Amino acid sequence: MIFHVSLKEAEDGWIVAECPALPGCVSQGKDEKEALENIKEAITAWLWAEDQKAASAMPSNETPFVVAV
Repeated sequence: MIFHVSLKEAEDGWIVAECPALPGCVSQGKDEKEALENIKEAITAWLWAEDQKAASAMPSNETPFVVAV
């Protein structure tokens, strides 16, 4: 999957990375490279958490299937 992210320099010099498509998905790094590495991890964690919420909301009589993208 491909996501667009924004990078902004914070007042303390750190680079803040945000993924607008995923509300609340934000990370940071000491430089752009680290911020981009960290936002990738944050995106993965965000998607996993949302999937867990959706899976726990499924009716117990339904069989869940896992699809990798």
